[in-house]
Amino acid sequence: MTVFRKLASQTAISLFIVALAAGCGSKPASSGESASQSASSAPAAAASTAPASPSVDLSKVTLRVGQTGWSNLELGFKEAGLSNTPYKVQYSVFQGGNLQLEAMAANNLDLGSTSEIPPIFASQAANGGNFKIIASFESTTLNQELVIPKGSPIKSVAELKGKKVAYVNATTAHYFLVKMLQNADLSWTDIDAVPLSTSDGLSALISGKVDALASYGNAIISAHQNGATELASAKDILSGNFLYEATPEAINDPGKHAAIVDFLTRLDKFYAWTRSNQQKWAEITATHTKQPVEQALDTLKKGEEQRPSKLSANFDKAIASQQDVADTLTSVGLLKNKIEVSDIWSTAFEEDLKKITAAAK
Repeated sequence: MTVFRKLASQTAISLFIVALAAGCGSKPASSGESASQSASSAPAAAASTAPASPSVDLSKVTLRVGQTGWSNLELGFKEAGLSNTPYKVQYSVFQGGNLQLEAMAANNLDLGSTSEIPPIFASQAANGGNFKIIASFESTTLNQELVIPKGSPIKSVAELKGKKVAYVNATTAHYFLVKMLQNADLSWTDIDAVPLSTSDGLSALISGKVDALASYGNAIISAHQNGATELASAKDILSGNFLYEATPEAINDPGKHAAIVDFLTRLDKFYAWTRSNQQKWAEITATHTKQPVEQALDTLKKGEEQRPSKLSANFDKAIASQQDVADTLTSVGLLKNKIEVSDIWSTAFEEDLKKITAAAK
């Protein structure tokens, strides 16, 4: 589900991403696809979404959108009365943002969401990963933790020297584990770092195959339900900046471009809806993440109090934050060469985002 304060995935958006998300393996943990058809009558909540150019026939457009963890956006848009899009939406679910970018590289997605970290690594692939970052949004950094299994004698990060530590490669977990080790005067080579997907990492922790796990979202929720305890939290390490990416083809296609503008408008309205309907959204979240409603509600409330989920039009701030992340990863040898992250951003939607965020105030 990743990002960060000097950083520079819940399940990327408080309980709606991330986890968040914020930003995990080589294959989707689960992949579900469905089409969201335009409704015969438009719900009131969606009435003021951004109109498309009159020259674009959105009824012929299919927008392929990635989600992390579970179908939070597909279900959320429907519950909030925002699913009556004039174009079709095909959703796919992945374990992390890095997997969304892999799908984007293969031209199987038009729009994906990640933490700040996956695009940095993905940009090193052939063809620059076949994506550009087009938007950023702010969200909670809760449920991003380094945890130890039930009964572990380990009491501090420093005690992980020589131990097996699972992490989710090229995500927020990768980054915040680096920072936690640095804060404990350890280097990456001081641990036996084991890259695993969120589900495999959780299984390895519960079964005792690893001594600790750096992960996020549902994996952290499930780890605690199985007796794991927090060794260190990333809430003050991560910036809380998350990103949306699109393929150059989608950016340049008039129909998909217009659909993305409309989708981002609905996305910001969805964030606002969750703040006004926390009990209802917590109940939906709890059902799909297999946790008590009270826990889901508490996490949602704390996440929104910490950092309300909303789109941002401040490109300079978002780029500077991500540059900090890239520079940190380069300084510890996880990236071979310095990366100018501004090269992987596109301002094609900047003016649209300014209008969307201004209307939300």
